[in-house]
Amino acid sequence: MNSRQRLLTTLAHQEPDRIPLDLGATQVTGIHHAAYDGLRQSLELPALKPTICDRIQGLALPDDDLLVHLGVDVRGLFPLNSHNWNITEQLDGEYWHYYDEWGITHRRPYPDGLYYSIWKEPLNQPELTAADIENHPWPNLGAVWRIVGLREQAAAYRAAGYAVMLKDPFAGIFEMAQRIVGMENLLMMMASEAALAGVLFAKLTEFKLDFWEMALPQLADVVDVISQADDYGSQVSQLISPRMYRQQIKPHWQAVFDRIRQLAPAAYRFFHSCGNVRPLIPDFIELGVQILNPVHITATGMEPTALKRDFGSALTFWGGGVDTQDTLPHGTPRQVKDEVKRNLEALAPGGGYVFNTVHNIQADVPVENMIALYEAFHEFGWY
Repeated sequence: MNSRQRLLTTLAHQEPDRIPLDLGATQVTGIHHAAYDGLRQSLELPALKPTICDRIQGLALPDDDLLVHLGVDVRGLFPLNSHNWNITEQLDGEYWHYYDEWGITHRRPYPDGLYYSIWKEPLNQPELTAADIENHPWPNLGAVWRIVGLREQAAAYRAAGYAVMLKDPFAGIFEMAQRIVGMENLLMMMASEAALAGVLFAKLTEFKLDFWEMALPQLADVVDVISQADDYGSQVSQLISPRMYRQQIKPHWQAVFDRIRQLAPAAYRFFHSCGNVRPLIPDFIELGVQILNPVHITATGMEPTALKRDFGSALTFWGGGVDTQDTLPHGTPRQVKDEVKRNLEALAPGGGYVFNTVHNIQADVPVENMIALYEAFHEFGWY
């Protein structure tokens, strides 16, 4: 059974020879370049300057020798976007600054800050109007140059027996709206000026459709999974009420998922949302989500055994192998192994599970814990 067969088997809710493994196929299942360097050294692989697939998060695109060594089954396609393309850093005092194609200003500490954070949102202004939103200098998401070379890359991955994942070109509708007008402003708009918030959501939905209507006619036949992301959960609850989500956000995502189904009927649909999203999982399923990531196992309501029991027939769980907030960076190797074993036992039976950590492996994770993570997977990840 090759890697692609293994993934397709588990996505069909059948047990393959072993659990499929992902590392770095998306911007939410990856590894920070500092941790990546340490992992390569520990595995006695040649020192390489990593390719950065997400400059904002500092994520390395894992090289093929490491992916083969670990037995990773999925390869990712990364369209050109504001996190990996045309990034010009400018030093201004204590920070590197970067102004992106959306008009967002990001900054990270000088000289060697690990991550960028948003410093200025382009439409964070008093008395914002629908005209301000319409007249903003938006990027062209339907430009074909965003996917140049991806078909050839996907074909090579397929020929080598790997499954192929194509990521969304920008953050989710709710999340990207926050980056445009500021989180506080967006939440106030949704509560008191829902029609104005709807103008912004509709504009971002238009860009989603522009991209998929350009990309999928060229890539659908060489892609196995299409990923989307939009964060709604906190550690305990949700960032907005389920009612507000259903009224203001869900219809826009429905338009996106419906179009993807039309353009790529054979591709599986992956959705990432951090935190406690349990009340929204039935809504995700109604949208056409087939894969849920990251399985935020330490958030309220996201206990793995209960998720598998209640939603395992409808969803494949992708992630949740180990907690990346506490156990992986701060636990012992024994604690990492024990948690991996426990989560595999909860999520893997019957198929419908892909192994990855809860979220990206961060810069502060000890090398011995990363080694313990993959040793445990290879010990306990067989059917």
